[in-house]
Amino acid sequence: MLFRQLFDKDTATYTYLLADEETREAVLIDPVREQITRDTSLLEELDLKLSWVLETHVHADHVTSAGTLRQRLGSKTVVSKNAGVGCADLAAGDGDLVRFGKHEIEVRLTPGHTSGDATFVLRDEGKAFTGDTLLIRGCGRTDFQQGDARMLYASVHDKIFSLPDDTELYPAHDYKGRTSTTVGEEKKHNPRLGGGKTVDEFVGIMDALNLPYPKKIDEALPANSNCGMVPWAPVDNRHDGVPEVTVRWVFEEAADASAKVVDVRELEEWNHDLGRVQGAEHVPLATVLEAAKSWDKNDKIVVLCRSGGRSGQAALALLREGFSHVVSMRGGMLTWIDAGYPVDK
Repeated sequence: MLFRQLFDKDTATYTYLLADEETREAVLIDPVREQITRDTSLLEELDLKLSWVLETHVHADHVTSAGTLRQRLGSKTVVSKNAGVGCADLAAGDGDLVRFGKHEIEVRLTPGHTSGDATFVLRDEGKAFTGDTLLIRGCGRTDFQQGDARMLYASVHDKIFSLPDDTELYPAHDYKGRTSTTVGEEKKHNPRLGGGKTVDEFVGIMDALNLPYPKKIDEALPANSNCGMVPWAPVDNRHDGVPEVTVRWVFEEAADASAKVVDVRELEEWNHDLGRVQGAEHVPLATVLEAAKSWDKNDKIVVLCRSGGRSGQAALALLREGFSHVVSMRGGMLTWIDAGYPVDK
């Protein structure tokens, strides 16, 4: 099996890449939005197809790239059924299996840090990915997101410490340069949960931490509850992954959302056919990627055409190039005119 441990230094977050070396099916665990170029480039270099993105919990310290990866690469997102994430493709229960190639990952629900934590166990490789439930010589805090110290204690002892002692453990974070540990090490040396600590002793330790308010929680929680996609527009994803908005939303709210409206029809259509949406920028489909080199990848972009086909192609192409906020106008100019909205000639 191919295995890589990747690191985001700004948030001390580990992302894990797993892949079957024969089928080239891959899994990413806890990807970070700011590292999406690194991650997609590595997948391409290693000739891997991303099948699954697994989230150990709804993170409060960074924004996930799960939703963007689904749009660009067609991957599916897995989150605990208790996390309250409606955009997940699999709201996983205890014991569910995620398969890639000849490998399978067992989902173990391990709430306590938050109500929606999960640990992912790769039995055939003797590895487990513990998120914030169990860190190296530590654990996640229990004072936010429906955290519960007694529940975390039970999760660690029942679902993680019950694994063989030589099982390698990979956490979501480490702030001291450590990369992994084992079940046996943590049973002996974890100052909060190991060494025979009772549940009451653990609760006392957690109650006395007095930790500061998480710096990124106000941004991260709403975004991660939507798979990392900032809800700037009411998007519906088409069967082929194209994110779409209605003509009504474009007419009533695109300007308020400060969105760039891009018409990708040919010049003769722009000038003579059905007219154009007021304020739209004309960029024929064949030239979109060249024009986009001068655009900010954080721009909010609405793409339109005659009926929605070419705009869908353009939206997917821009997403693959790293644009985060791109939608296609469903039905194109034909639907716009049927709705009675004004056009410029």
